[in-house]
Amino acid sequence: MLKGKKICVVLPAYRAEETLEKTYNEIPFHIVDEVVLVDDCSPDGTIAVAQEIGIKHILRHDRNKGYGANQKSCYDKALELGADIVVMLHPDYQYDPRLIESMCYLIANEVYPVVLGSRILGKGALKGGMPIYKYFFNRCLTAFQNFIMNQKLAEYHTGFRAFSREVLEGINYKVNSDDFVFDNQMLAQIFYAGFEIAEITCPTKYFPEASSINFRRSTKYGLGVIHTSICYRLQKWHLGKFRIFEW
Repeated sequence: MLKGKKICVVLPAYRAEETLEKTYNEIPFHIVDEVVLVDDCSPDGTIAVAQEIGIKHILRHDRNKGYGANQKSCYDKALELGADIVVMLHPDYQYDPRLIESMCYLIANEVYPVVLGSRILGKGALKGGMPIYKYFFNRCLTAFQNFIMNQKLAEYHTGFRAFSREVLEGINYKVNSDDFVFDNQMLAQIFYAGFEIAEITCPTKYFPEASSINFRRSTKYGLGVIHTSICYRLQKWHLGKFRIFEW
């Protein structure tokens, strides 16, 4: 616990056999109370590794439902366990788990209700090996969203996030996409609900075992981001009603 707040780290896993143990071993267990792994029907030994390293709460989808669906299961289980702070960390060892304490500190002390580990603040992304085309489109999409949504985030696309229980219970993440755009829809919902978001610099690592989506799926994600931003603005202007902003 931190400041009396129960902390749960959730790991949305798919093909994480090679990287799960390294990620898990760097989690700061002196403050983390629970770890939940949800496996999205991986064809490798992700579940076996999770059991071997001692993860207590392991869920497995009976079919591949998608990245967004995986997160929904993660957050549902974390709330069921009574978590006050929930940290979503990709188990692909791309993000540094040692930052969990810093992220949770901001939430536990009620400075911010949401904290993102940003690859873009500083030089973490390119230094860590992010492909140039991914960096370029990351910057373009973020600039577009900041303009349309009147916000000032350094990055909307990180897979390292911490939320207060109040935030997860204050938005309807269950109606979001089951695909990768879930992440972006969730941030749009958080802003729409009036919560503030903090960011901290997060070094990242790109290597063959780290998860990544291909160009086709990246394009689909980008179009989903643009659509989410436009829906947000139209809803704010009372020119439309969209399910993800209705709760």
